[in-house]
Amino acid sequence: MNGSKILISLMVLVAFALAACGGAPSQPATPSPVSPAETQSPPAATEAAAKGKIVISNWDAYMPADLLEKFTAETGIQVELALHATNEEIVGKLVASKGRGFDVVFMTGQFADAMAKMGLLSEIDYAKLPNSTNLFDEVKRIPFTRYAVPYTWGTTGLCYRSDLVNYEPESWYDLLKPKPELAGKITMLSTDRWLLLPAQKALGFSANTTDEGEMQQVKALLIEAKKTLLAYDDTTFYSKLVSGEALLVEAWDGWCNYGIAENPDIRFVIPKEGSDLWVDAMVIPEPSENKDAAYAFIDYVLRPEIGTWVAENILYKVPNRAVMGQLSADLLNSYPNLAISPEELLKQEALQDVGEAQSLYSSVVAEVLASGQ
Repeated sequence: MNGSKILISLMVLVAFALAACGGAPSQPATPSPVSPAETQSPPAATEAAAKGKIVISNWDAYMPADLLEKFTAETGIQVELALHATNEEIVGKLVASKGRGFDVVFMTGQFADAMAKMGLLSEIDYAKLPNSTNLFDEVKRIPFTRYAVPYTWGTTGLCYRSDLVNYEPESWYDLLKPKPELAGKITMLSTDRWLLLPAQKALGFSANTTDEGEMQQVKALLIEAKKTLLAYDDTTFYSKLVSGEALLVEAWDGWCNYGIAENPDIRFVIPKEGSDLWVDAMVIPEPSENKDAAYAFIDYVLRPEIGTWVAENILYKVPNRAVMGQLSADLLNSYPNLAISPEELLKQEALQDVGEAQSLYSSVVAEVLASGQ
């Protein structure tokens, strides 16, 4: 596919990929102690790093507040942090500048996939990332990791009040065709890929399908399901669960944890039809003139103490073996979906760029949202 067509598909993305998304409200936690052996990293990356300054773009509060200061103190590399609120915002900047102006960017996988197809991302040389040995082997099976280094990962499923729902939801149809007592007490995500996901999976289709006939069936099911919804909600669905206004919601696993933090009767389940694998990742724009320093930064982020902070404070899973194997039993008992294994995650379908079909996706979403008005 040529770059202009990919650019068009990127520009019609109308909602932000918040899942899998940085900028989630972090939760207070007491960090587990990290041994000196865990904090030491091979020096190769930092020794080779170019001195000077790099520009990083990330969501707000998606990494430790003192990370940049500590990185600079250790490496001598100055860092300028730019924040983006959405994937679309940073993609728009990078497309407009043809990738110039940034050295490391945090973004969600399908956006990285699209930008790689445009030639805007540098292929990752994992030999320059000694700490990449901390990553689970399953990471290699994610299609776009040739151009993107995973930072966090997870899936999407059903988040519900186990004390107020008198059965255990197990299917996307519990959301799409709910029992009468749940009608009007259900929310779904409005961001395009996740609004479509329940119907795609319920009907047995790929989460990356580009078949127009399948997407028309998806649209029909979602329009029918809308009749029983309380709302489309990307940001306060877990609060609605806590208050009891909603009893069953479509949720990103990490965000379900924010509800669990306030009410331990909230549960998360991956529907039996399967779900997605979302990945937030770090990429290096191809035009970067500071690639050695960019690699040094990414390698620093792959240290166990950084991933531990993410798991304990943001309550997201990280694809870092050295982190997940030493999380406290109390944390895992409190937030059971943190214990979802890499094998289980990789049974789900990695969200990828759908290219020219993005216009079809956006059209279907627009029609669903406008239906019944």
